[in-house]
Amino acid sequence: MTTIPGIDLSAVPTGTVCVECEASRGWWVHLRRCAQCGHIGCCDTSPAQHASAHSAATGHPVIRSFEPGEVWFYNFQDGQFYESGPDLVPPENHPASQPVPGPAGRVPADWQAHIH
Repeated sequence: MTTIPGIDLSAVPTGTVCVECEASRGWWVHLRRCAQCGHIGCCDTSPAQHASAHSAATGHPVIRSFEPGEVWFYNFQDGQFYESGPDLVPPENHPASQPVPGPAGRVPADWQAHIH
């Protein structure tokens, strides 16, 4: 197993949606999980890019994909990509029934015109 600094194996996810998008009634393309504190934020393709904003604001360097079937990690500080890493506290991804992009009912019909 690869050792990756900046990961807390006891950190519980903050939910199964982007915390900030949910609060603002926004939407996301993919979800990312902070491997240090469990914060769930949206990816850099999403309009608001909350996962990288969380990393910049907190100094928490590592995210993991929160998409079903994806186990990769990424370190914002050094740009290192890891195809896998340690198992984190469940859930390890959002429910498979949750649409991508999501959430259901809030994604505009022209969503592709709004992504990065």
